[in-house]
Amino acid sequence: MTDNSTTSAAVLEQIRRRPAKERRVLFTGATIITMDPAYGVIGHGDLLIEGGTITAVGHELTAADDAVIVDATGTILSPGFVDAHRHAWETQLRRIMPDVDDLGGYVMSTLAGYATVYRPEDMYVGTRLAALTAIDSGITTMLDFSHNSRTPEHSDAAVEALRDTGIRGVHASMGPHFGDWDRQWPGDLTRLKYQYFTSDDQLLTLRLAALATDEIAGQRLAYGTELARVAADLSIGVSVDAVFGTPSSEAILRWAKDGILSPDVTLIHATGLTPEAWKAMGETGTTVALAPTSEAQIGLETAIPAVDEALSVGIRPALSIDVEVALASDMFTQMRALHAIQRMRAVNAAYGTDHQPSRITTHDVLDFATLQGARTNGLEAVTGSLTPGKKADLLVIQAEDLNNMPLNDPIGTVVLGSDPRNISTVLINGEPRKWNGHILDVDLSALRREVHASRDHVLNASPA
Repeated sequence: MTDNSTTSAAVLEQIRRRPAKERRVLFTGATIITMDPAYGVIGHGDLLIEGGTITAVGHELTAADDAVIVDATGTILSPGFVDAHRHAWETQLRRIMPDVDDLGGYVMSTLAGYATVYRPEDMYVGTRLAALTAIDSGITTMLDFSHNSRTPEHSDAAVEALRDTGIRGVHASMGPHFGDWDRQWPGDLTRLKYQYFTSDDQLLTLRLAALATDEIAGQRLAYGTELARVAADLSIGVSVDAVFGTPSSEAILRWAKDGILSPDVTLIHATGLTPEAWKAMGETGTTVALAPTSEAQIGLETAIPAVDEALSVGIRPALSIDVEVALASDMFTQMRALHAIQRMRAVNAAYGTDHQPSRITTHDVLDFATLQGARTNGLEAVTGSLTPGKKADLLVIQAEDLNNMPLNDPIGTVVLGSDPRNISTVLINGEPRKWNGHILDVDLSALRREVHASRDHVLNASPA
């Protein structure tokens, strides 16, 4: 009897034996969470991939004779998660400051200290490690807010690391906060675009990254009309970090007046903003990326993820990891943290009154982690849901593992029950990147040596 399950090495070999553009893969018998309102959740369903594209979802699908049939009984198929903001270059410094008390502590230790001694090879190692970890935990798209672009070579290394892992990557480029650098940014964005981002049908895309105000690193890195013009000339989106409090609120109102807020602009964190700023964001369709554990654990402004504020003006936010120097690296943690914090706030606000709490659901946070992340990164037409015509970025989650069985509510199982150990398979653009619980095409021993060597260089050379 042939084993055609998602754990079979023979099935993987059959898939990879075929040229990528000519592959046909049919997953059968799965519970499919499409995150597309037109399809919903499909029990005992099938999903057909041709090349790198999803071509059909439903029941009892048929495929060409050369299709590889994968028995996905007992599993959940889900869209891959989308991380809307992570500083990937820092990854070899994981949990080096787990109890950091405030943003200033992080800035002075990491950005004014460790960052200043990074070489291009350190950028490569950190970014590659972040991307591989993302894939392992089910994140198929990651925006790398790469704010240590000291030279063109530093930027090249970060882009090449994303490319080499096979993740759907967004390189958001920004100059460094402190220390010596070539001052090539933002001018170097033009070279980057035409060297690495020439096709509309590729895994990598480019964005301009900036800060909200000049408080931390000066005017050069602060978003405004000049940087907006650079992004418009290159037809790329903008991601703005450190959006906090009254100064950022005032900046947002200026941007609205100047006409440089739009759905192509993402504001990251957005804690402690004024109602007037939120109104401007909602009216312009500006997108928002929350980092639930970062805001709560580090204590960014109010320390409360601004999900209620976003929803009140019609913005459905994306989720992100932020910095691994202090935080968890997986999307399950972000979903659970936001789900718990928002519901706690809602019930607490209504306690002792006759008001009914307005609570988000597990469906909401999975939507934030998938479809809304794709929309925020400018990739809604490409990924974020298991919709025919979109690229095959998907997860196979073992629903009958010890911590998940029996399967009762699929979305609840993904959000509240699962973790990276339950992800047996990850496909990105139809290409297997994780199979039978193992990342593919990575020499972990060699990677471990490179990570340790890079970490040791940074720690020994840093003034921190």
